[in-house]
Amino acid sequence: MKKILAITAVVATFLLAGCSQVGAAATVGDTKITQATVQGSVDAILSERAKVDTTQMQLETGASLNVSQLRFHLLSTLLRELGKELKVNVTKAEIDTRRASIIDQVGGEASLPTALVNAGIAPNDLDEYIEAIAYSDKISQKLVAAGVTEDQLGAEIQKLVVAKAKEIGVTVNPRYGKWDPATADVVAADSAESAVTPSGK
Repeated sequence: MKKILAITAVVATFLLAGCSQVGAAATVGDTKITQATVQGSVDAILSERAKVDTTQMQLETGASLNVSQLRFHLLSTLLRELGKELKVNVTKAEIDTRRASIIDQVGGEASLPTALVNAGIAPNDLDEYIEAIAYSDKISQKLVAAGVTEDQLGAEIQKLVVAKAKEIGVTVNPRYGKWDPATADVVAADSAESAVTPSGK
């Protein structure tokens, strides 16, 4: 579960843009991330919170939760695109193996709901999170083989993701915020300007 929390933190350092497509929360190249997808993740997380003890948890709410879920879906899409470019692939068998390991790490199936709530992950999104972790790991292995040191990996992966976003084009619906190309992050809607700034191709 520490790995999931780590990738969630990485997600928070990346992505996003401005979006004009009706019904889209964002687009990544030709891939559309619908508002329904993001809202589904948010609704599932809120529903799961009602089932577990959250008194000792620091949980995102409101616009922050919406943005974090959009970040996740964007990052997982971009990592998948990077995987294609670098000729790395993640199989269902690998996802299943990692899922079993995570369940074991958190103390079994009965403990999984609480762990997911604490990590801000909707149950139906767990496999997508695991896939993102696997792509990140395999991209890291490629970078290490090319001479990148361990302490440089985070920054180098971020550079690759930012470059991929610029290459294929990322846009974000202003309902969620505004793309800041200088930091490769989304500025939340309540603090963003109303204008939409699409990423360059």
